[in-house]
Amino acid sequence: MRTKSSKQNKINVVTLGCSKNIYDSEVLMGQLKANGKEVVHEDVNDDGNIVVINTCGFIGKAKEESINTILHYAHKKERGEIDKVFVTGCLSERYKPDLEKEISDVDAYFGTHDLPNLLKVLEADYKHELIGERLTTTPKHYAYLKIAEGCDRPCSFCAIPLMRGKHTSTPIEEIIEEATKLAKKGIKELILIAQDLTYYGLDIYKKRALADMLKELVKIDGIEWVRLHYAFPTGFPLDVLDIMKNEPKVCNYLDIPLQHINTEILKSMRRGTTHEKTNKLITQFREAVPNMAIRTTLIVGYPGETDEIFEELKEWVKITRFDRLGAFAYSHEENTHAYNLIDDVPEDVKEQRVTEIMEIQSQISFEMNQEKIGKTFKCIFDRKEGNYFFGRTEFDSPDVDNDVIVDATKHYVQIGQFVNIEITSAGDFDLNGEPV
Repeated sequence: MRTKSSKQNKINVVTLGCSKNIYDSEVLMGQLKANGKEVVHEDVNDDGNIVVINTCGFIGKAKEESINTILHYAHKKERGEIDKVFVTGCLSERYKPDLEKEISDVDAYFGTHDLPNLLKVLEADYKHELIGERLTTTPKHYAYLKIAEGCDRPCSFCAIPLMRGKHTSTPIEEIIEEATKLAKKGIKELILIAQDLTYYGLDIYKKRALADMLKELVKIDGIEWVRLHYAFPTGFPLDVLDIMKNEPKVCNYLDIPLQHINTEILKSMRRGTTHEKTNKLITQFREAVPNMAIRTTLIVGYPGETDEIFEELKEWVKITRFDRLGAFAYSHEENTHAYNLIDDVPEDVKEQRVTEIMEIQSQISFEMNQEKIGKTFKCIFDRKEGNYFFGRTEFDSPDVDNDVIVDATKHYVQIGQFVNIEITSAGDFDLNGEPV
């Protein structure tokens, strides 16, 4: 029989999945702290007696990780090592009835829009006045800034609308208020996130207003870099490119998930574009901002992706030469439009195709990095590990892109500061350099 743990009340928030979930956890933690609660994020000693798990339910592997994490803490509760387990986030939103049935030792499950109710069971009140107040979990010099929630896109493979609801833009004045508070805390880099940056403003301003919002954001003292993540290609507001080119604070960087290039696959994916339109858009990007770094993600093994279609994708990746690229195996998700299709590409073939795409990208990245040797870049440094400092150029986002590595036994750089670094050598995904 389990016994109550002897630990003092401390809430340990565990975050799984993407940067949007990190943001949501930070908001939750900010609310808890404002209510006088002791709260930690992924405590290394695991000594919180109350655990809140913010789950991901996007694709198969992410769901598996979320379920394993829930089971891990449910078992800790059963052994009396912790007192309560609460689950929130996308997996809980999507599969709450099933989870309640299968993992009943969890005290309560909450969806993605249940923050007030989650706070209530944690004996805290939701404070409406806390706009922009978060307990950030990222390094002190950068933060994610969510400018919208939900998605109106009809992509056949994606369950996000099921978990996050319809697109809702945050008003510009609220974004500026939050960003200003972050800047006062020492944040220098803002990474704009949403399920779809491209759609920003259409619901509340009746026009695409990403450029308008950027014009206000760059006026904030202390903010030196603004980075754009998760832009949908169809309907991309081209006026953003003018700001990117002419405004030094807006990084020459764009994360735009293109997913595929074959026109028939794109049609089945309900992406609203074609091979030709996609190529035209990339050309527009590169003509408008010649030194822009483009990051994209691709899905391989989508239903109907024959060997011939995959060869088309491979050749396109070779020709287009993206600065950054990630590839993922298609996940057959319940209640999506594509779930009606036959998942006809075997799992081992999917994984092999991921490997082939990433090998191509590895070579492209190596060649591009060789061209950087001898050049000097403004870098911000995120951390020190062992004998090395790790930083990034404006063309690199944290955790997913290249690192700039400086030997700490020979040079000193200050974490969270911008430093000019001359690149001395380079590998597939790392650059080595020295302060100038």
